[in-house]
Amino acid sequence: MEDNETNTSETMSPFEKAYSTNHGCRLCPRACNAKRGEGTRGYCGAGRELRLARAALHHWEEPCISGTRGSGAVFFSGCPLGCCFCQNYKISHEGFGLEITEDRLAEIFLSLQEQGAHNINLVTATPYTDAVLRVLDRLRGKSLMIPIVWNSSGYERLETLKRLSGYIDIYLPDFKYADAARAKRYSYAEDYPETALSAILEMQRQTGKYVLGEDGILRRGTVVRHLVMPGGRRDSIQVMEELAAHFERDDILVSLMSQYTPCYKSCDYPELNRRVTTFEYESVCDVLTAYGFEGYYQEKSSAKEEYTPPFDLEGVIK
Repeated sequence: MEDNETNTSETMSPFEKAYSTNHGCRLCPRACNAKRGEGTRGYCGAGRELRLARAALHHWEEPCISGTRGSGAVFFSGCPLGCCFCQNYKISHEGFGLEITEDRLAEIFLSLQEQGAHNINLVTATPYTDAVLRVLDRLRGKSLMIPIVWNSSGYERLETLKRLSGYIDIYLPDFKYADAARAKRYSYAEDYPETALSAILEMQRQTGKYVLGEDGILRRGTVVRHLVMPGGRRDSIQVMEELAAHFERDDILVSLMSQYTPCYKSCDYPELNRRVTTFEYESVCDVLTAYGFEGYYQEKSSAKEEYTPPFDLEGVIK
């Protein structure tokens, strides 16, 4: 190497190395070490380029996220988890999407803002963390003025979350399981319970207590989602207990969901091949209410496949 040459490997951040040809990807807890810069796909299914499946106003998030005009939901392809019941399996497991440039992603963010979106809602963006941050560096506080939402399975690596500090206004994580055996059986992630709890603690540390505007729209904060599943009532109650043990009542909002619908590979698990009963869901609601958290409850009518958005490249193709 000549004296005037720079060893770029030594000057790279860990997150830049995730995309280089000499280092493997460790953005998520799988730490699969895939050399994505060489074209190898990671455990999540993501490769070298950004891949999106949909970018449009979305009206089916929590009221404080969707508001009256909709959330600017940007659906990325791929996912670090392997949930057998995933409603978004077309993009999370099957990899549907279109490869785009960072310039195009910037255009999409600005277009959603122009359409009236209350926020930019990044859905499962973890595999593309560096590209997203580079785009936000260009736009945020300049031409992009609305809050940024990190919509996540909760299965996040602390090192990656810390890189997001200062960029994300609102975290919208799942807290799927407190039981490691269920996490292993249904999402192939035995470490999910402790990993997600640590991630949510870091998210709330970054956002602080939630802040709602006079219009009811969330300006800053963490909203923890939990999906009640068939046969999972006791695990759901344990999730509520974990939240109560680690957070003050005004630290977070909690969204308790009843929308589980058997799909994808649910039929391979007989205990999951049905919808949640009223007793299962309401008994978890009672526990959450007793703990005094503010948040949201879903109607049982939400358990419909039409609540899953169509992944048809809307807003991705010019």
